[in-house]
Amino acid sequence: MSFTQIEIDYLASQPLGRLATIQPDGTPQISPVGFTYNAGLGTIDIGGYEMSKSWKFRNLRSNDKVAFVVDDIVSTDPWRVRCLEIRGVATGIENPDGTGGAIIRVWPRRIISFGIGAPDIDPHLLKPSKRDVGV
Repeated sequence: MSFTQIEIDYLASQPLGRLATIQPDGTPQISPVGFTYNAGLGTIDIGGYEMSKSWKFRNLRSNDKVAFVVDDIVSTDPWRVRCLEIRGVATGIENPDGTGGAIIRVWPRRIISFGIGAPDIDPHLLKPSKRDVGV
């Protein structure tokens, strides 16, 4: 499994993430997106209105490398941030379930988490967890 249970629970608690793709000219593009964790595949599945017509979907044709971030601020006093960054490759899939929609499926290769599942640790003592996963 790519994600820990704590990371899966965190993903389930968050409604929004940001997906970064690479445009054909090599410049990055980032978009806020809704997502779900696909437990069967261990992927992040991103859907949306007319997804197949979006730049993020079309960008994958020339470069499948992506980064996906979910984060939030638990407290501002003390300052406490939680973050889950997923670096990997993505595939644009048209009509994955026969309903006519399209999704972007992110296959994790590196997972970086910070502040997730550590509410009792002083924020200044938190260390990121970094690991390579997948193929």
